[in-house]
Amino acid sequence: MTTGKTFLVATDGQAVLRTHDDGKTWRRITPDQDLEFDDCVRCLLADPRQPNAVFAGAESGLFHSTDCGTTWNRIDCALNGYSIWKMAVAAKNPDIMYAGTGSPTRSAFFRSTDGGRTWEKTSLEMPPKCAGVSRPRMLAMCIDPDDPADVWVGVEEGGLFRSRDGGSNWTRIDPVWPELRGNSDVHSIVVCPGSPKIVVVVVVGGIYRSTDGGETWQQTVTKEAWGIPYSRVALLRPGSDREILLSIADGTPGTTSRCLRSTDAGATWETMPLPVVPNSCIWAFGANPTDTSLILAGTKYGELYRSDDAGRSWAKEWREFSEITDTTWIPAVPADGGSSDHGH
Repeated sequence: MTTGKTFLVATDGQAVLRTHDDGKTWRRITPDQDLEFDDCVRCLLADPRQPNAVFAGAESGLFHSTDCGTTWNRIDCALNGYSIWKMAVAAKNPDIMYAGTGSPTRSAFFRSTDGGRTWEKTSLEMPPKCAGVSRPRMLAMCIDPDDPADVWVGVEEGGLFRSRDGGSNWTRIDPVWPELRGNSDVHSIVVCPGSPKIVVVVVVGGIYRSTDGGETWQQTVTKEAWGIPYSRVALLRPGSDREILLSIADGTPGTTSRCLRSTDAGATWETMPLPVVPNSCIWAFGANPTDTSLILAGTKYGELYRSDDAGRSWAKEWREFSEITDTTWIPAVPADGGSSDHGH
């Protein structure tokens, strides 16, 4: 049993739900906050500078909580009015943060150099429309663990981009890939620390992997490798330079999903057993470097799974949610243990 942790689940329609008691009770946020209690929250990011703090990227802008997700305050900044799909913070310098926006607003890349207090829009901006999902969204983002200025961004649907100077200049990567249907539809990115640099990029129908920092790429087609066609999200386990979790499914939202695990930075994969057949695609993984064994996984249609052994085995939480968009956890609970509001 874990103690002193808050699990958070972002949803499409009920903002952020949380538990402070190891999943026994779950709480919605109360009305009349800057973040609406029935908002669509697309992404969560634990604030590494404060164990009780977390960011939420919503369809109505950027929000921050310093009491384990109980109350939320808008960060009044350049992200106002944008729908935020992804955020990342540099491991070696938590003042450096990046955010990507998208549907139903314009898809663009933003950066902060003061820990998220102020934001600047960069030159990376997508067209208003795209072929696959009507309006593009930046839903994949990874900062090189060894270099806060080296950032990779994936767009659904719009390709893979890389900046080596913190977002001032960009190079598009995916046109050099071996051809695969949907290879401009990027879902997730992992950059492993160390040298040589290994990069794993998840696209709608496969995986591209580079062992030379993105100079050359090898392709794995999801359906050919595992019998189902859709690949969604990858997570590099905190504290590891080689352990990666990957979710694949029969579609989006799908009717089933699998969790794969690699211990060699994506060279080989093993299917991890789940306690039940998931009701849809595993949409998000959640982890925190303060406990590298505890990982959460949420399906698109509201199931939440938990692993206490770094993804080797999983248990299903009793609470089910509306559509899950993201999940994370932080190593703290409110001072009153969350007793000041009502559990649900």
